[in-house]
Order: sequence, then C-alpha cells, then structure tokens
Amino acid sequence: MQILVGYRGTKVGKDLLELAVKHAKAFGGKVQLVTSLPGGEKTTQKMNIEAEENLADAGKILTENGIAYESHLLVRNNTAGEDLVAFAADNNCDEIIIGVKSRSKVGKILFGSTAQFVILKANCPVVSVK
Repeated sequence: MQILVGYRGTKVGKDLLELAVKHAKAFGGKVQLVTSLPGGEKTTQKMNIEAEENLADAGKILTENGIAYESHLLVRNNTAGEDLVAFAADNNCDEIIIGVKSRSKVGKILFGSTAQFVILKANCPVVSVK
C-alpha cells in the first residue's frame, strides 16, 4: 500500500504522521512524504531549505516507528493540490493524508483550497486531518 502524506511541517504535521504510521502498520504500507512548493520566483532558497529540513524531521519520526518511506520535494510550478493529485496518480498511491486548516466560520464549511482540490480531484481515498 502506498500512502501519500502531504506534509508542510505545520502543527497538523504531527497528527498526519501519527495517522500515516497507524495506516502503514495496519496495511503494510510505505509512506510517500511529499511537500510542494510553488516554484519560480515565488520559491526562495530559504523555503527550499526549510522544506528539506521538515521532510528530514518527518522522516526521522517514520524511521523511529519502523515505517518505510520516501520523501519528495516538488517544485514544478503547480499548486500544491495539483502536485499532490498528480503525484498520487503517477505513483499509484492508495491513499492521501492531508491536513485541513480552518480559519473562520466559512473556513470550517469549506476546506482550504489545497485540501478541497485534492478531495475533489484525487483518484484514491483522501483522509483529512485538522
């Protein structure tokens, strides 16, 4: 089983990793840890370094829990949602785990644009964590 985790290293990130560990152990899965950056002038060297550090920290947690994983930093001039959906399709992922942040009352009804895009467009089940 291939489990894609859309990871940004935010507060929700710990919860995403805990769920990924549970699912990987339960289903004998491998985690594809993915961070997407916008690319071009919108992506600074500092953003790249922080993303790589966040992926490395997450990888340590997965390794400590005995979970096989690969980490991927995508910088392809796509939105994060487009990157996650395309990566999941290209790599035959069986599940996507993403974080959902709600900013307001309206935000509680409508997920963030990345989560909403992934939920609507993914070709596999999507588990959202808030």
